[in-house]
Amino acid sequence: MLRERKRAEEQIAADEKLTSMSGDLETYIHLAQEESDPKQKEDLLKELDRELGAADVYVSDLETKTLLSGEKDHLNAIMTIKPGAGGRESQDWASMLVRMYLRWAERKAISASVLDEMPGEEAGIKSATIEFAGENAYGLLTGETGVHRLVRISPFDQAARRHTSFASVFVIPEIDDKIEINIRPEDLKIDTFRSGGKGGQNVNKVETAVRITHVPSGIVVGCQAERSQHKNRELAMKMLRSRLYDMELQKRQAETDKLDETKMDISFGSQIRSYVMQPYQMIKDHRTKFEVGDVNRVLDGDLDPFIRSYLMAKKTKGRLDVEPDDNGEPE
Repeated sequence: MLRERKRAEEQIAADEKLTSMSGDLETYIHLAQEESDPKQKEDLLKELDRELGAADVYVSDLETKTLLSGEKDHLNAIMTIKPGAGGRESQDWASMLVRMYLRWAERKAISASVLDEMPGEEAGIKSATIEFAGENAYGLLTGETGVHRLVRISPFDQAARRHTSFASVFVIPEIDDKIEINIRPEDLKIDTFRSGGKGGQNVNKVETAVRITHVPSGIVVGCQAERSQHKNRELAMKMLRSRLYDMELQKRQAETDKLDETKMDISFGSQIRSYVMQPYQMIKDHRTKFEVGDVNRVLDGDLDPFIRSYLMAKKTKGRLDVEPDDNGEPE
């Protein structure tokens, strides 16, 4: 309820801010139209341009938030980064990805902690696990799962040849191990009946046995071991909680298995994004076809345009399959 209240308050605040921004922009436009002094008019137009830029950033961030409505989007995220084949080239690329995501978290005011890191023998890393704790961390990072490809002039190659490196990123939600089983009275169908067998007059003549049906799950439990209906009901509720707990564990295991199936080989043809630094500069997402020319800016943590394009394509059921690009075979 507190989460729902917070979401509602954020929506109201966003609506008020958008109304305020819209009013300010209209005011600047009217003032600029009515201003006859060229210098004053130029100042007003500059101020209008700044306000438009701020509004564009705010609306883009707000748009991204509206796309995060999944059941697990609000959870923290755990990311694992591993290099592909290629020794120090891929290991160095994996360490560059670690830095990129840490810088992104810093920009978004999301707490990022490196839980585990295994350094490479000569350079880079063999693996790293990072925890991201903050609002919608998993929802924002879920689209980063896949193989990331780098094309560059290798700093380790004395002949300054072009190399292609691969690294995999795998993101899962951080789910609390504590499972709370809340059983609503209106979800229960409780039947009482007379017990059979030994137990005396009370057992045979009074409806002491209890059968409980949990309507949403279809689980049925019953107990007639005790002489008291109250005790039988208590034992039946314990059995029901145990059955629901076990069902929740199986559900979570199935979700984990499903996530594991999304892992791809760390090789050419399975990449979701290419970072090309030579012979030209371009970062391209092969699922959404979104691309950016400023590679250094993205590697410094400016991932929001890629995250937003992925969420938009996912929301509108756009094309999200992985295709190899035409930047050349791995060398």
